[in-house]
Amino acid sequence: MLLVASMAAGLVGYLEPGPIAYFTIGWLVIIALLLWIGNRQLTVRLDRWLPWSTYGNWRFFVHLLLGLIYLLLLINSIYYGIKYFLTEQPPSQEQFIVMNVWGAAIFIPIFSLYFSLHFLRHWRSSELAVEKIQKEKIRSQLDSLKNHLDPHFLFNNLNILSSLIDKDKAISKTFVEKLADVYRTLLRTKSDDLIAFRDELEFIQSYMYLIRMRFENHILFTDSVTTSSKNRMLPPLTLQMLIENAIKHNIISENRPLTIELLEEGDHYLTVRNSLHLRKGESTNSGSGLANIQHRYSHFTDLPVKIKKTETHFEVSIPLLQLEPA
Repeated sequence: MLLVASMAAGLVGYLEPGPIAYFTIGWLVIIALLLWIGNRQLTVRLDRWLPWSTYGNWRFFVHLLLGLIYLLLLINSIYYGIKYFLTEQPPSQEQFIVMNVWGAAIFIPIFSLYFSLHFLRHWRSSELAVEKIQKEKIRSQLDSLKNHLDPHFLFNNLNILSSLIDKDKAISKTFVEKLADVYRTLLRTKSDDLIAFRDELEFIQSYMYLIRMRFENHILFTDSVTTSSKNRMLPPLTLQMLIENAIKHNIISENRPLTIELLEEGDHYLTVRNSLHLRKGESTNSGSGLANIQHRYSHFTDLPVKIKKTETHFEVSIPLLQLEPA
């Protein structure tokens, strides 16, 4: 509307005052007003019938076509109405052609600008909505993993605690403290997409204390992580899922202890490597743990999660992320 008003003001200075000048300015202003109102109504109805999120391609062409048809109808019908009711001469074919050319030259760029801005706004809104849904899906998956951990993990550790109470009160106290640390971390990171590797490592130390109590000395856990790597980030429970997979799929006994190592690989990767003594019928690729980790990482980095298997070891290398300063 401001653009049309400026053009109309320019025409006042360009045209000599008289019926033609007033006729042209009135024609421009009426078309601009009805074009603005009509396109708002068209947008509202198409948002209801052909939403961008569901019918993106169809919506683009239908909206563009209907908008152009509406514009041409306005140009011709308003010109005919003004010419018929305010003048004594009916509009001629040549005048219709001239008005269509001028109308198209003036209003098609304006409509194109409006349509482009509208399309970009809705496209951006759709992108944000998709991103929000993906984040909610990741958080839902993480909550599901935590809920899966809660009953089984808690039940096993309560059984261990009950057997420790009468044997060694000091160890029982330490066991309770480590169990509390684990669940405190789960509650603290419930809504986090990424956490500091330092915090995840502290959680794993408490988690592994409980695991070693369950399997006695049949699990050997070591890490050689430097201080600089501890300042990086990763999705919560990533290490826990990898360690849980190693425990779940491998034989753990006095003759075949399970070794789990945390190793740095350059500046960007951490490798979780475990010895390989698969249970009968088990596969390192079974389950959804690895797929879940890969899916979660895909939303934060282009660096891949690398998986390597040998006859004696299985290892997963995960990116350690560096947040960009705000």
